[in-house]
Formats: sequence, structure tokens, C-alpha cells
Amino acid sequence: MKYLFSKWDELREDFINRHIYLFIDYDGTLTPIVEQPDKAAISWDMRNLLRDLSTKQGCSVGIISGRALKDIKRMVGLKRIIYVGNHGLEIGGSKIKFESQISSQLFSIIRNLKEELTDKLSKIKGIFVEDKDVTLSVHYRLATRSSYLLAKKIIEEVIQPFLARNKIKVSYGKKVIDIKPPVQWNKGMAVAWLLARQTFILGDHPIMPIYLGDDVTDEDAFDMLKNKGLTIYIGKPKNSQAKYYLKDTQEVFEFLKKILCLCKN
Repeated sequence: MKYLFSKWDELREDFINRHIYLFIDYDGTLTPIVEQPDKAAISWDMRNLLRDLSTKQGCSVGIISGRALKDIKRMVGLKRIIYVGNHGLEIGGSKIKFESQISSQLFSIIRNLKEELTDKLSKIKGIFVEDKDVTLSVHYRLATRSSYLLAKKIIEEVIQPFLARNKIKVSYGKKVIDIKPPVQWNKGMAVAWLLARQTFILGDHPIMPIYLGDDVTDEDAFDMLKNKGLTIYIGKPKNSQAKYYLKDTQEVFEFLKKILCLCKN
């Protein structure tokens, strides 16, 4: 993985005469990771920069998050941006609407698990169950190791019967356990869907997709865009499908300013 700014003079040539399509994760990319998920507020400077990018004719902006679609739209609060929620299961904004097909049975399972886990984990300090409509997340960033291990044991006992029957799937992020319907859809597939739509709109005009993310759930998008666009991991370099990295959210801000200068009006 290469440090992006050390290669910028070479890379910037790839943007000439191409429509830039930015796909940006929220937590850990646009905003620093915080102990309480509801406190992850985007800065005014970052919001204004995203707004400026979204008004450029030569640029499209998509925010891709594990949060519920309604929550990520509320937290960013910009109209000309495309929003992707629940790791790709929901897409909306800027005259777009997409929802992955989830049966009423699978939806009911997620709802029932949310109720049961909320009840059984409520007395464990530092554990928070987030209701994201079609999925749910259990956060343990504020928990001690002993509290986390106790919560993990309870979670595994509750979800095991559903995992065994392939009624749910589970993924692990940064201090969070995500429980989702077992549908074959992820951030990478959402990006592919959006790019296909943009290609239909632009015709033969070439597109330069750029994906920025910091979490294991972003790896599907990094993999999908391999040799097709610019993939950027945010954080300390690690084993990732991304080709480049930036150190933190401040460097993301600096990078997006560079992109703004390249976008056509």
C-alpha cells in the first residue's frame, strides 16, 4: 500500500477529462471514530467541502455507511449527494431510491433479535444496541474487556440458531458487531450499481471512481474497484485491497480539496 500524497503528482493526470465519482465512508473517514456513535458529527468545513464538490458538473459524491439511510442523510444534511446506508442495502438521495429485497420473515427475525439483545445486554456497562431498521449493530467501544466477553457470549447464544439456519449473517467492524439479513449485497455491489447508473447517464464519457474507507466492510468496494479506480484506505497501512492510504480524516479533507480543484465547474 502506497502513501497517496507521495504519488499525487503522478495520479492527478488520471483525472483529466474524466467525471470524478467519489464514494466516501462516514465514520473514520469523514469523521473521526468516537466512543458514542451518535456523537460522530461531521465538521462544518467538511460539510461545506462536500457541498462544493456536489455542485460541480464534473463530480458526483456518494456517502457510504453502515448506518441506517435515514440517519446518514440526517447527519450529513446535503441534498445533492447520494447516500448509501446499511452497508449498501439502502440507497437514496439525488433522485435515486434503491432497497435490497428482504423478505418479511427475515425482517421480523432482525426485529426480534434487536428486542432480545437489547433486553439481555441492557445491564452490561458499555454495550449499546443500535437499531438500523433492516440491520442492527452491537457497539462495545465503551465496554471493558470482561464486559465485552460477557456480551459476546450472550450474543453468540442468541444468534447461533439463526446463523445455523442461514437466516442472518454477522460481520465484525471496529468495536462493533453487525447482524444483517443473509442477502448477497454489500458496499462493493452498491458502488457497482451506482457506477452502472452513472455510465448510463454519461454515455461514453469516462468515469474516475474514487473510494475512501477505513473499515473491513469497505474491502468489498476496494476489491470491486481494483484496476478500475482509485482506492484509499484511511488509517495506518495494513493488509487491505486498497492500493493507497491516507493517515487520518484531516488528510481526507486535504485530499478532497485537491479533488475540488480538479473538478470541472
